Order: sequence, then C-alpha cells, then structure tokens
Amino acid sequence: MNRAIALVDCNNFYVSCERVFRPDLEGKPVVVLSNNDGCVVSRSQEVKDLGLKMAVPWYQMKDLAKRHGIIALSSNYSLYADISNRVMSLLAQFSPEQEVYSIDESFLDLSGIAVEHAQYAQQMRETVRRCVGIPVCVGVASSKTLAKLANHVAKKNARFSGVCDFNAQTEPELDALFAAIDVGEVWGVGRRSTVRLNAMGIHSVLDLKRTSPKRLRDEFSVVQERIVEELNGTACLELDDVVPDKQQIICSRSFGTLTSLLPDLEQAVVAYASRAAEKLRQQQSLAGGIQVYIRTNPHRERDPQYQQAVLMPLPDPTDDTRLLCQAALHGLQRIYRAGYAYQKAGVMLTEIIPSSARPRTLFDDVEAMQKSHALMRTLDRINRNMGSGTIRLLGEGTDKAWAMRRGNVSKRYTTEWAELAVCAARA
Repeated sequence: MNRAIALVDCNNFYVSCERVFRPDLEGKPVVVLSNNDGCVVSRSQEVKDLGLKMAVPWYQMKDLAKRHGIIALSSNYSLYADISNRVMSLLAQFSPEQEVYSIDESFLDLSGIAVEHAQYAQQMRETVRRCVGIPVCVGVASSKTLAKLANHVAKKNARFSGVCDFNAQTEPELDALFAAIDVGEVWGVGRRSTVRLNAMGIHSVLDLKRTSPKRLRDEFSVVQERIVEELNGTACLELDDVVPDKQQIICSRSFGTLTSLLPDLEQAVVAYASRAAEKLRQQQSLAGGIQVYIRTNPHRERDPQYQQAVLMPLPDPTDDTRLLCQAALHGLQRIYRAGYAYQKAGVMLTEIIPSSARPRTLFDDVEAMQKSHALMRTLDRINRNMGSGTIRLLGEGTDKAWAMRRGNVSKRYTTEWAELAVCAARA
C-alpha cells in the first residue's frame, strides 16, 4: 500500500480568522500586525498581489497602505488560537492519525482510507469552510516533505482548485512541476542552505531531487540527505500524533511604552509568569526553576543600555502560579536597576518534569499540595470557561500602562462573553 500523507494549511490564517466575523473585509487588502503593531505577520491575497513582503515594519508602508486602502489590524491571538483548535478538531475526524504541526497546519495520514484522495481532500476543505469559515489548501504525497511541496503547488496554481495530489501524478508530470519551483521552497531548506545549494548548481526542486543523497550528506548533514530521499518518495519522517512536552516555556513581550518604574515591571513579570504557569499545567508538568530577564531598547543607541537575567531555583518543582510569581518577583528585584528605560521583560520556566515524576520526600506537606492543586484547577477552569484573565493575581494590576499596543484589535468573538458577535433580525 502506498503511503499517503496530507498537509492541510489554512490560507492567510490570521487574516482569514478576522474575516470570519468581518465579512466586509472579504476582497479587500488586509494585513495583521505583530505585537505593538510593529510588523506585518499575515497578508491577504490582495496584499500579496501588491508585492508587499512579510515582516515589513508598518510605519514603512503607511503611504502604500493609504494609496491602496490597506486595512491594518492588531494581532488577536486569543481569537486565532480558538479558531485553530476548532479547525484541528474538525480535521481529526478525517484521519486516525493527525499531527498538528503549527497553529495553521496539520498533517493527516490517509494511507488506509480507500477513497480517491483528491476528492477526500476537497471534502476537508468544504467541511472546514462551512463549519469554521476558514479557507484551506491540501497537499497529498508519499512523504511529509512532498506533502508540504504539494500544498505549495495547491496554493500557487489555480488549476488544482486548492488540492494537489502528487500520488496521482506521473513521474514526468512531477518533474515538470519540480523544475519550475525554486529549491528554497523545500521544507527544511533555509536561506543559507539555498545559497550553498545554488553555488553547487542546484537551483530547482528537480535539481535537488536528482542530487546524490551521499553528496548532500557530505556537504551538509544527514538532514539534507533525508530531504532528498523524501523528495524521491521515501518517507523518513513519521507523524507525531502526540506532541512532546516542552522542556522550556517562555513568555515575554515588548512593552507598548518604555518604562523605568519597578511597579510596572513587576506587573508585567507577574502577568508573564501567570501565563507560563497556565501553559505548564496544560501539559501536566512542574518547573524546578524560573528565569527572569529585562532589557532596554537596543535600537535607541542614545539611551543608556542595560540587560540582565537571573535564574531562580525553586525549593520543589511546582505548577502553582503564586509560587512561580513569587520567585519571579524576587529575581526581578535582584536585577532591576533604576535610571533605565526598559522595553521588554520575560520569564522562562526551566527544569520541567512531568507532574507524575515529582520526587517525594518525608517532609512533603500533602494537605498544602492538595489545596494548591485544587486552587490551580479551579483557576484554570474559570478562565477557560469565562475567558482568559477572568481571575488573576492582584499583582498583574488593572491599569497596565506598559501593555503592548494593539490599536486596531478585533473582538474576542469566541472566548469572551462580553464580546460575542451580536445578530439582529428584522421583521
């Protein structure tokens, strides 16, 4: 039986999420900006057709935006994460094996599904569009690398109607497609590798496919050797149906405005440590240490510069938000220096272990641990049901002058009761 791997990728995902609740944005040039409304992180097809690249700073394109009527929206990660979960849950119904690769991409194993795969993939597209409102493209092939490439073809070539099945094409047809695709489009081939490959006379995907795997291994590594084998149909990468637990959890943001005040930094650190603790509990883990760091803006060369970090070991591994925030604040007070305009702070949880692997000692306060577990479980349940941040530590504050700028953020239509979409019926 031939292997059949599908990669389902949401089109212009952040923009598409915004359009679900803003149908007036359909057909209009739209971009979504990064934290503090800095750079472009998602573009509608209309913006791509104007030649605008990713990661362009918004301030550099305001004149262009005015000429072409480009609409800029602030990032709304609560909305995007919730819609992503809905899309992935729907896709899981189409295959017994699924690997959620990113917020907008999912691999599915279709090998045991005895139907025409291109038609089956069209059913996926139709289901996601009808049930969630997100457009997707699907690439099908015998390996993950080829599936990624098939998805690229499905997006770029209108004749495939959003689905490209390499398994249904002949070798000459595939070679013709590969000859027209730059080698840099191959999954796992980065910018530096592209330059080196070009210097070796390898410019297209077809060139790479026909290159000796041993030569690539000698020039690069076993990773490039596997890429060539995957391009030739040999599956070297298996689907990971269980995402491994993170060994480090990082939460950090740049501030909307520079701050020199310790209370502002304390609020930010408590907020970040709280989010990191929530992620820690989601994967049922404990942290043995927490690192805190702060820094000024390195691009403001005339300002005094300062950056520092400190790792705070914990007496016992924990997932209790209160204990993690307490340690983080102690660390912040050790590294804080007055007289600097700080631009960013962050925390990183380290020495992460599964909750089940927590070492037991004769001195454990079992009652206190049970109360902590019950409190954190209740906290997470309320915030999950009523919206993130419904209940939080007082240390986060209420007037967050330091919070990142999001001047054009949309509503949290699916995760906040007060911001649900409102429908009006006319008689």
